[in-house]
Amino acid sequence: MSERDIDMAGAEKAAGELLDALGIEHRDGTLAGTPGRIARAYAELLTPRRFSLTTFPNDEGYDEMVIARDIPFTSLCEHHLLPFIGTAVVAYLPAERILGLSKLARVVEMFARRPQVQERMTTQIAHWLDSNLTPKGVGIVLRAEHTCMTVRGVGARGATTVTSTLLGKLRDDARTRSEFLTLAYGPLGTAS
Repeated sequence: MSERDIDMAGAEKAAGELLDALGIEHRDGTLAGTPGRIARAYAELLTPRRFSLTTFPNDEGYDEMVIARDIPFTSLCEHHLLPFIGTAVVAYLPAERILGLSKLARVVEMFARRPQVQERMTTQIAHWLDSNLTPKGVGIVLRAEHTCMTVRGVGARGATTVTSTLLGKLRDDARTRSEFLTLAYGPLGTAS
């Protein structure tokens, strides 16, 4: 989604109508600007920043795992449009090209900034890296708290959901998979 796809006036009007339908008076006082703030907040949460994939030749033949941990993300549960907030672990085993490190966080954001389910987001990140970088393997772990589960419904405050996708050598080679999980979570299997 890009900014030109967003009808901000329509979104603000719809937010005002939602507040009306919920019986919340918003035309005066501190709530007067709330419909616009709601529209701008959702536009921000649904619009990833543009980026160019920056890769470099792996001239030195680096063949060890590249891993970025604790990449923060916020996404919206596609069932309730409530946030789920967490961190990502993104790893790849280089082949002929290596990736600019900031791009690992950008790829996470690209898939987070849309209505989403965590399971799909995890596989989308992995498959995007696999097809755009062609590494020997990819490992993704997402850990998130879903406010649709923690602040409403069952009210399971503090509950987190963990999902993973492993491709290539990170899936097929037991030693490489074990190394990834140790680097992602530490020797005791606990997230840092």
